[in-house]
Amino acid sequence: MKKRIRSQGQAYANFLSKPTASYLMILGSAGALAGLGLVMVLSASSVTALSESGSAYSIFLKQLLFLVIGIGISVVTMRMHLSHWESLAKIALPIGFVALTLPIFLGSSVNGNRNWIPIGPFTLQPSEFAKLALILYCALMLRKHLDRKARGIASSSVGIVAVGTVSFLLLILAGRDLGTAVIVAGIVFGMLFIAGTELKVLAGISSIFIIGGLALAITEPARLRRFQAVIDPFAPEIYKLAGWQPAHSLMSLASGGLFGVGIGASKQKWANLAEAHTDFIFSVIGEELGLLGTMTVIALFGILIFAIFRVAINTKDLFQKYVVTGIGCWIILQVLVNLMTDVGIVPVIGVTLPFISYGGSSLVANCIALSFVLNVASREPQFIAARKAKRGAK
Repeated sequence: MKKRIRSQGQAYANFLSKPTASYLMILGSAGALAGLGLVMVLSASSVTALSESGSAYSIFLKQLLFLVIGIGISVVTMRMHLSHWESLAKIALPIGFVALTLPIFLGSSVNGNRNWIPIGPFTLQPSEFAKLALILYCALMLRKHLDRKARGIASSSVGIVAVGTVSFLLLILAGRDLGTAVIVAGIVFGMLFIAGTELKVLAGISSIFIIGGLALAITEPARLRRFQAVIDPFAPEIYKLAGWQPAHSLMSLASGGLFGVGIGASKQKWANLAEAHTDFIFSVIGEELGLLGTMTVIALFGILIFAIFRVAINTKDLFQKYVVTGIGCWIILQVLVNLMTDVGIVPVIGVTLPFISYGGSSLVANCIALSFVLNVASREPQFIAARKAKRGAK
């Protein structure tokens, strides 16, 4: 037994030592998550889809279409020269600004958030693509900041990204999308940390955002009730208002046991658990696939995030390093906030689970983001040499 464990550990270590390891881990884990996402979207959305369109497959087919579009775009963006991404980063700020402004004038309100643009039978959420635009912009600015410091020119990492970040946050909050604002602020915070910003400065920024978030919660009765629901979603005065979703999410997770009740057999998705195929799809996974299913999802995200930051560590180019780091922070925050929402640790703020939750804008944006990471990984000298050696062996 010990020999088998030792041999398996050695095999794993040998795999990680290969130049292609990160690339393969990203492809494998993202592909598995997207595949599982399709299955669970079909299961979680069937009741809603049947009542809205008369077909249990309508939402699933949209998600399948979005995945095909996301993969198609990713194939193209993976082959873009990285200098083209830098050129795009130079205009990322105005592109993101326009993307976030459009919903204010042309958008429709969904669950109180005005951050959607209706396009025929579909809706576009520009803020998902604005996240990537902001990451590109911040990466370019942070590299400029380090270049200035290297030349002895006074520069501030916070100051150089402040205008773009604050502008984005104000536009997102104008659409009443607190969830996206939290993710965007967290992404920039992570990138500033990697750029070497002093901890006391980051602590000050954190304090400002915490105070601002609490102020937004206290001044808005609906948001205040969501915070109260974290304490006890089953409380009579809260349950039918803000406690319904977190309460039934917990019921869904608790009823799955170790192996789950089986795919398609969830009871909570039958009008009890709102947004079962979007914000609370993890709860449906827990109910239908049990603890083993939820742990598999967490393990796949762990592999994906580990591989992304491995690429960030290995690349020497500062712009690429910061962009990959920003993408890693984006996925970490989305996953953590979604999971903590579903288990009732944080208030419901409408954050989807990457690659699994239903949502075309989120899925396509995530695919494009990963295509950049894969692009960087595939252009490393060791990766190119390994691929050439493999072709030569054939």
